[in-house]
Amino acid sequence: MPEHTYAPRPAPRIAYRDSSFRLQSGRTPAPRSSRPAELPVSIADPALRVVTDFSWEWPVSIEIDRSIDEALQCMISAGVRALLVMRGDAVVGLVTSYDIQGERPLQLLRSSNYTRHDEIEVGDIMTPWTGMLTLDWSVVESARVHYLEELISQTSATHVPLIERTDRGGVLVRGLLSRARLERQLGHPITATRQRATLVRPALPDRDSSRS
Repeated sequence: MPEHTYAPRPAPRIAYRDSSFRLQSGRTPAPRSSRPAELPVSIADPALRVVTDFSWEWPVSIEIDRSIDEALQCMISAGVRALLVMRGDAVVGLVTSYDIQGERPLQLLRSSNYTRHDEIEVGDIMTPWTGMLTLDWSVVESARVHYLEELISQTSATHVPLIERTDRGGVLVRGLLSRARLERQLGHPITATRQRATLVRPALPDRDSSRS
C-alpha cells in the first residue's frame, strides 16, 4: 500500500492540463473566485474534496532565482499561500507565505551578505524537494478526510505535495494538500498530536467499505 514518505529523487515535473503559471511568463493565474468552491466537509467524506488537483487547476509556481518579494506578490495575485519552486521544468522545492513573512528572511539577513529583504531569493528560504513530506495520489483517491486530518496533525508542515508515479518510473506533482484549506473545510483547527520521530500512517478504510 503506497503511503506518505519523504520526496524521492530526482526532482519531479508538474502534472497539469495546459501550463503552470510562472512569474516571468507574464500570465495571470485564475482568481480564487473562478476556482471550485471549498465546500464544508465531514471526516467521512472523500479526501479528494479537500485537495488541489493540478489536472484541473493550474499549479502556481516561481523560478528558484526570483526574489521573495516577487514570490509574495505572486501569491497575493493568485490567492494562494504556497508556490512550487522550479528550476527549468523540474520542481525543486516549495515556498510558503509563512516562510517569507516569518523568521527565515531575518535569520538570513543576520547570517549572510544580504542587506535588504528584496535581495533574498526564493531558493534561499524554500523547503527543498528532497526534504519534503509527500503523499501518493493513489492513497488520496481511496482515503477519507479523517486520514488527511490525522496526517496533518502529526506534522508541522503547512502543505504536502501529492505525487503520482508514471509507468516509466518518473514522478509527477499531481496536487497539493493545504493545512489551512483542510481546516477551513472542516470548520475547525487541527490540533497537533505529540511530535513523533517517524510519522505513523493513519489506517486506510477498506476499499469496499469506502464505497458505502
